[in-house]
Amino acid sequence: MKTIATLALSPTAAHLAQASTILQNGGLVAFPTETVYGLGADASNDHAVAKIYQAKGRPQFNPLIVHVANVQTARRFVQWNALADQLAQAFWPGPLTLVLPRKKDAVLSDLLSAGLPTIAIRVPKHPVAKALLTQFGGAVAAPSANPSGQISPTSPAHVRSGLDGRIDAIVDGAVCTVGLESTIVQLDDGAVLLRPGGVAVEDIEKEIGRPVSIRPNVEKITAPGQLNSHYAPQAKVRLDAKHWRPDEARLGFGAVDCDLNLSLSADLVEAAANLFAHLHRLDAEGKATIAVSPIPQTGLGLAINDRLKRAAAPR
Repeated sequence: MKTIATLALSPTAAHLAQASTILQNGGLVAFPTETVYGLGADASNDHAVAKIYQAKGRPQFNPLIVHVANVQTARRFVQWNALADQLAQAFWPGPLTLVLPRKKDAVLSDLLSAGLPTIAIRVPKHPVAKALLTQFGGAVAAPSANPSGQISPTSPAHVRSGLDGRIDAIVDGAVCTVGLESTIVQLDDGAVLLRPGGVAVEDIEKEIGRPVSIRPNVEKITAPGQLNSHYAPQAKVRLDAKHWRPDEARLGFGAVDCDLNLSLSADLVEAAANLFAHLHRLDAEGKATIAVSPIPQTGLGLAINDRLKRAAAPR
């Protein structure tokens, strides 16, 4: 694809207005959310959405998440229900994506949903994302701002290293605080987990007073982040490493001797926030393998292990 000059924008009112204008004109803008940096395009513009797939090298059977400024805007595009209202009140703005039936009159590109009758939608919490979405006034399609299948970006430097020259602008909102993509839940008669993420399943279950169904293995992609190989560094990834091997990069958790530690105190929130940044740093060392300590399969550990499993999958 043709190389373009990627602007570096600060989160000032003037630069956010410039970023909004780029989106309105069909351009691509990377911007921070509390989870990871997203690669934004006008969700109503077929050509703009297609440019996301081109810039990322993303398979077009992999749907995109729509980002909006508030619940009122979300309800313009999807068929709302009582469960959606309950979860939105509890977790929006925040790292929870709801998958709901698309309204017939929704002015959204068909490329967003990859042929599905549903739309994945969320209201991000990051103040820069909220300001940009409010300025834009509509829906912004925004997968993670990195080449498809590689480590997700949690800083402007990560975005530039992967997409410089492919996108129009990067809005600098510093380092993302959550560091893992949003939890994705499909709402029908109940809630079905499509991807673990920044909101723990246990918290969703506590809010709705019933279990969340888990659909860990899917034959057809129904939400972002379900490709078997995803979030992958250049190095191979070895999971559940209780002993280190020579000449491998060591990513620890808890009180272990290692090169980088996700959380010395075994705090899963801290580990989630550090995961992608630490993978970026260790991958840059150029070793053939990154070994990772065992992570508990509870709370945010479910999402961390999901990302690591996909990072370690055959490519």
